[in-house]
Amino acid sequence: MATTDFPAELRDLRTTLDSIQSVSDPATLRAKIAELSEQASAPDLWDDPDAAQKVTSALSSSQAELDRVNRLRSRIDDLETLVQMAAEEDDADTLAEAEAELVGIRKDMGELEVRTLLAGKYDQRDAVVTIRAGAGGVDAADFAEMLMRMYLRWAERHGYATSVLDTSYAEEAGLKSATFEVKAPYAFGHLSVEAGTHRLVRISPFDNQGRRQTSFAAVEVIPLIEQTDSIEIPESEIKVDVFRSSGPGGQSVNTTDSAVRMTHIPTGIVVSMQNEKSQIQNRAAALRVLQSRLLLQRQEEERATKKEMAGDIKASWGDQMRSYVLQPYQMVKDLRTEHEVGNPAAVFDGDIDDFIEAGVRWRRGQQVAPADA
Repeated sequence: MATTDFPAELRDLRTTLDSIQSVSDPATLRAKIAELSEQASAPDLWDDPDAAQKVTSALSSSQAELDRVNRLRSRIDDLETLVQMAAEEDDADTLAEAEAELVGIRKDMGELEVRTLLAGKYDQRDAVVTIRAGAGGVDAADFAEMLMRMYLRWAERHGYATSVLDTSYAEEAGLKSATFEVKAPYAFGHLSVEAGTHRLVRISPFDNQGRRQTSFAAVEVIPLIEQTDSIEIPESEIKVDVFRSSGPGGQSVNTTDSAVRMTHIPTGIVVSMQNEKSQIQNRAAALRVLQSRLLLQRQEEERATKKEMAGDIKASWGDQMRSYVLQPYQMVKDLRTEHEVGNPAAVFDGDIDDFIEAGVRWRRGQQVAPADA
């Protein structure tokens, strides 16, 4: 049985961490933390709750980023000590502990390394995710709901706040569409690689003959708009319709016309919001998402390239980027990165970090390849 070459592993870990630090720039990060700390200690900070929230959130995120790097450096030092103890005492248990810690450090290092690859203009933003049922009838609607739960569970695992903005329920089961926010630093950078068509293959629970069914759902991810982005939309370009919110089966969940459907007339973009308590709140949420979609459109026009983050997703055969197979075997495979696992249940429960990491690395490779050619 081969033994781990710990000296080589430790050298590799330190080299990788040095590379990460050169990108994250701890000195600049410390200066940013000092500036944000000063702002956070201002006595009038909470006179403007929105601005205060941004300051405290940025401070918490920056401090966490610096702490992650420092903790990894400390863990590598501790691992080196642990390896030396195992060698000196010829202790198999201590060596096994070192092996386990090496695996843990590698995983955390990989996650931190991926963060350094998120250097896009909007990668640091919160994300707005929309899931739509595609081809496949009721199975597709059920699949859309499964994907929504998957992403919400992923956010929950990481302690990220989420807010469901709109849900349109299908008649028999599942969702026609749903839109939700993921509020966390780099949420867009991570989740943007999830955009595309997802395919599910299984024995349909809705088919009384127990036949295998293939269904599709589309995932769109856009960055959340910020006031500094200056996306102004004239009132004359917006059509607003109000209606009553509804839940599964069409049962009324609101006795007033609080839900809002907002249409941007020049582009035809439509945004619906019904999950806030008042029409004013739903209108504000709809405008924010509409601005985000227009921001993305403006970015694409500036680059003069095909859509990268929220493109024309057909949600049908020949367009899928990931397959979830439950029958005749168990597998989830990303068709871009070739990353695959044999436990769909864990994936649908939010265990998608490895898929996201592989996607970020793949996208980075796609961006670098043309420059190297």
